[in-house]
Amino acid sequence: MTRVPVTSRAAAPARKLPANAWVVPATLVGALLPLLVLFADAFSGRLGANPIQRSEQQTGVLALSLILLSLSATPLRLLAARANLRLLWPAKIRKTLGLCGALYAGVHLVIYGLDKGFNPLGLITDAVKRPYITVGLTALLLLIPLVLTSRKDSVKRLGFEKWQRLHRLSYVIAALGVLHFWWSVKKDHTGPLIALVVLLILFGVRLLLQNRAKRARA
Repeated sequence: MTRVPVTSRAAAPARKLPANAWVVPATLVGALLPLLVLFADAFSGRLGANPIQRSEQQTGVLALSLILLSLSATPLRLLAARANLRLLWPAKIRKTLGLCGALYAGVHLVIYGLDKGFNPLGLITDAVKRPYITVGLTALLLLIPLVLTSRKDSVKRLGFEKWQRLHRLSYVIAALGVLHFWWSVKKDHTGPLIALVVLLILFGVRLLLQNRAKRARA
C-alpha cells in the first residue's frame, strides 16, 4: 500500500504591514500626549497660580504648532523628491497633525469660554472689543470645513480641485493663528516671531516649488 502524501492546506499569505505603518499612530500619540499631561497637571494642581490662563496659552501654542507642522509635510515631501528621495511619511501624517491642531484649537476655545463663564454675550463683546479674539475666532471657524472634509470620500464628493482649493485655507488659518498669537502676547514676542518665520519659510518654499513646476510645464 502506497503512502499517500498528506497535502497541507495552503497557508494564507502573511499580511504585510505597509511601510512606515507605525508613523501615524506614533504621530497621534505624540500629538495628544501634551493634552494628557495638561489634564494630569490640572487635576494635580501643578498649573500654577492661574491654571486657566496657563492651560489656555499652552493649548493655543500647541494648536498653532501642529497646524504649522501639517503645512510643512507637503513642502518636505516635494523637496525630498527634488533630491531623488521618496518620503512617504509626510503625506501620511499631514492629516493627523491638522486634525490634532484643530482639536487643540477647540480645547483652547473651551478653556477661554470657561474663563468667561460660558457667557455667549461676553464672548461676542470680547470679539468686538479685542481684535486678537476676532482673529482667533475667525481662524477657528475656518477650521471647521477643513475638519468636516478631511475624510477620503470628501475628495470624491467635492472633486479634487475644489477640495484642494478649500484646504488651501489652511495657510490663511495659520496666518491668522500667528497674528492671534502675536497680538495676544504683551511682552516677549519670541514665540510669535518663531511662528512667523516658520510660516514665511513655508510660504516661500511653496511659491518656489509652484513657480518651478509652472516653468517645467511651459
